[in-house]
Amino acid sequence: MVIAIDRPVSQTAALLSGDVQIQTQAHSAWGGAVTAAMFVPIDRAAVWQQVTNYPRWVEFFPDIVRSEVLGSIPQGKRLYQVGRKAVLMFAAEVEIVLRAIESTTATQQQISFELERGSFRDFSAQLRLQDFQGGTLLTYSVQATPAIPVPSLLIQEGMKLDLPANLRSMRRVLCNR
Repeated sequence: MVIAIDRPVSQTAALLSGDVQIQTQAHSAWGGAVTAAMFVPIDRAAVWQQVTNYPRWVEFFPDIVRSEVLGSIPQGKRLYQVGRKAVLMFAAEVEIVLRAIESTTATQQQISFELERGSFRDFSAQLRLQDFQGGTLLTYSVQATPAIPVPSLLIQEGMKLDLPANLRSMRRVLCNR
């Protein structure tokens, strides 16, 4: 999903006031897809410098407990990340190795995350930065199917609840608040 820069005034006002806008969709019978957008009140270059510092992702997202660069690849890096999540009496740990492909144009910067191997049947994500209202519009899209069968609706609802909180945490770290 592409988040348009030309938004209705009410959506722009909501973003500027700190709202995280989210849209979910089915991805597979056992997976989910979510796109979230938020305003970061700092310039795109400063945001880019921080989000491409991949070991810092443990600061951005509370459930990521390890994030390290394994090496360089053309146009990006290979990453190893470990995430932990506990819900009620269920606790899970996931490990993934990703290719983070970085691209820059005059109007936006983007990181495409592609799964090499890990605890998912499939996983991909895109983080896009665009100039917006004197700051940056950060859009994060993720689609994933866990290795264990969990109904798509539960995956989508979990993503819908977690992603806005994770992005708000990311914004606090990016803005040093």
